[in-house]
Amino acid sequence: MSTTAHKVATHAAAAAGRRPPSVLREIVYGMSLGLFAGYLWKLHHWSNQRRTREFYSLLDQGKITVVAAEPPPGTDD
Repeated sequence: MSTTAHKVATHAAAAAGRRPPSVLREIVYGMSLGLFAGYLWKLHHWSNQRRTREFYSLLDQGKITVVAAEPPPGTDD
């Protein structure tokens, strides 16, 4: 089954001296780009998880606090 778009692309590729488009090659390119983008997204989430675990670990150890420090006496804030 050949569509008009496929015929135009095949004719344009032949006129330029290149191979005609391949549906299988396009599918492989699309899947590769999708997997790469998914991997980058997972790296982002793994980084967020690592930072969250690090924060709660420091909080449990008492090295940091989320309570605001009291202003020094004599300041009117």
